[in-house]
Amino acid sequence: MEKILEVKDLRISFHTFSGEVQAIRGVNFDLYYGETLAIVGESGSGKSVTTKSIMRLLPENNSEIKSGQILFDGKDLTKLKDKDMQKIRGKDISMIFQDPMTSLNPTMKIGNQIMEPLIKHQNMSRHAAKERAIDLLKLVGIPKPEIRVDQYPHQFSGGMRQRVVIAIALACNPKVLIADEPTTALDVTIQAQILELMKDLQKKIDTSIIFITHDLGVVANVADRVAVMYGGKIVEIGTADEIFYNPQHPYTWGLISSMPDMDTDDEELFSIPGTPPDLLEPPKGDAFAPRNPYVMKIDLEQEPPFFKVSDTHYAATWLLHPDAPKVEPPEAVKRRQSQYQGTVGVGNGVALEKDKFPGKKEGK
Repeated sequence: MEKILEVKDLRISFHTFSGEVQAIRGVNFDLYYGETLAIVGESGSGKSVTTKSIMRLLPENNSEIKSGQILFDGKDLTKLKDKDMQKIRGKDISMIFQDPMTSLNPTMKIGNQIMEPLIKHQNMSRHAAKERAIDLLKLVGIPKPEIRVDQYPHQFSGGMRQRVVIAIALACNPKVLIADEPTTALDVTIQAQILELMKDLQKKIDTSIIFITHDLGVVANVADRVAVMYGGKIVEIGTADEIFYNPQHPYTWGLISSMPDMDTDDEELFSIPGTPPDLLEPPKGDAFAPRNPYVMKIDLEQEPPFFKVSDTHYAATWLLHPDAPKVEPPEAVKRRQSQYQGTVGVGNGVALEKDKFPGKKEGK
């Protein structure tokens, strides 16, 4: 498959009164034509910062791209001037934001808001742009689009407003569509409708999607591939089936265990103990070590490399090293693994002495 977007060793910092926050610490991933890549993780893991850097929407007064490349159509977006980026933003790369009410202008008719990028980027006349706006409203499932095009945001429900935001993002047929938690502000029923709409649009339009969420369950039936982020890094990446049914990183195990399913019989849902790392002073070894029930001595001393599980599946955890002790994942993960027919393999990691692996800590 051909790549449309490449993110290489991206490092981003925020300069605050308390010091330098190393928000993104060496992120690498590719996006292929026509695929949906989901980026999942807790709040503060770096998902939105990564994608906003692609759009060059980070605040200029305190953010800094320290190193790395964001390659799109052969251009490094980190090096483009603002006026050149404006030609790409909204036209070739569009974004759906989390809250439709903050994305839409309450004083403008929604038709004019859809028409704006069409007139700016496509040089359409107002008449042609309005006809296209009506077609887009129809595409995203807005009933009576000929009437709705002349209405204001407050006249739409939350789910309908999110459909309007999607229509705006699709106006110029972008090559890359970034959806930043587009269902978080919606109830479960409307959430399901929006996710079904995203799947349907994927079939109808020629675009690649980056889907940001903190909820693995949201992307179970949407994503082709899933990247799991923690502490400003990607810690596991693979196809959706590999991440859901054969996860390898303890953090991914925790995320999956926190998802309710039909077999969940505990009174309380599982939650990952502790809090994400303080990126003012990033940890020396594995950032997840303080919260990892399977932590080993090496996790506190050395950052794990990516180990190859399959040609499409990689995880950065010392548990995949050949000398690591065999650890059983939680029951919720094993239930899903029992449905998975793939095999687990270990690629080339960093050679270590066996005494670096004392096993699990006492009481874990």
